[in-house]
Amino acid sequence: MGSRWSDRDYVGVENYERMVEDDHVRSSVGVTLRFAAIVLVAELVIGMGLALLLEKPIKGATVFRTIFILPLMVSPVAVGLIWRYLLDGRIGLVNHYLGLIGIPPQTWLGHPDLAFFSIVITDIWQWTPFIFIILLAGLQALPSEVMEASRIDGANWRQMTFLIKIPMLRSILLVTVLLRLIDVFRALEVIFVMTFGGPGRSTQVLSLHIYKTAFTSQALGYASTIAVVLMFIMLVLSLVLLAFSNPLKERADF
Repeated sequence: MGSRWSDRDYVGVENYERMVEDDHVRSSVGVTLRFAAIVLVAELVIGMGLALLLEKPIKGATVFRTIFILPLMVSPVAVGLIWRYLLDGRIGLVNHYLGLIGIPPQTWLGHPDLAFFSIVITDIWQWTPFIFIILLAGLQALPSEVMEASRIDGANWRQMTFLIKIPMLRSILLVTVLLRLIDVFRALEVIFVMTFGGPGRSTQVLSLHIYKTAFTSQALGYASTIAVVLMFIMLVLSLVLLAFSNPLKERADF
């Protein structure tokens, strides 16, 4: 008696060939790349701005820091539920307050562009604190001698920020981008709860497409193939970023 695998045929690279021709995969890759580019840039800009704002000891800084990191403490599923109800077209608080200033209610999760905008805002709200914490720690760890010498030489705030502080944080910035890039490529829970990839495929990132392929279509082999390609893409991007970021070499040069 043969095993239950005896009637299975080895498909070779057929799944990879199928993936190349799959419109759903191409669409999901496009959504993922667009989503990653927007949220990474926005989170870096906002996170750096907040870190620079709260770098110095000011009155109430501890309270502000605590408030800023609160979204990071909420589970992704809870974040998805919170924003799903906030953006609900009938009972959502967002539409309620927009109505108070004369803006008509919007179907935030029912329109392709608005749904994509909604998951972007949600991700920025949840993960900007992560970048804020890392960059704030990096700013506070910069050598005080360099900062003092720059002030003595007459450097103003703009020069101090863009010519001294940010260049010295290059390695930290690149590592932070790498960590967030990995998170973005495997983002699933929030989008799953808020839109489930809809309307249409407007918010279907690649990780969600893999989930649907594996557990809705029950095509486990094909889903594994897409997951392998996703892992390869993340590996290549990680190696590229790490090639530009070598903290040990920079520390030795310094």
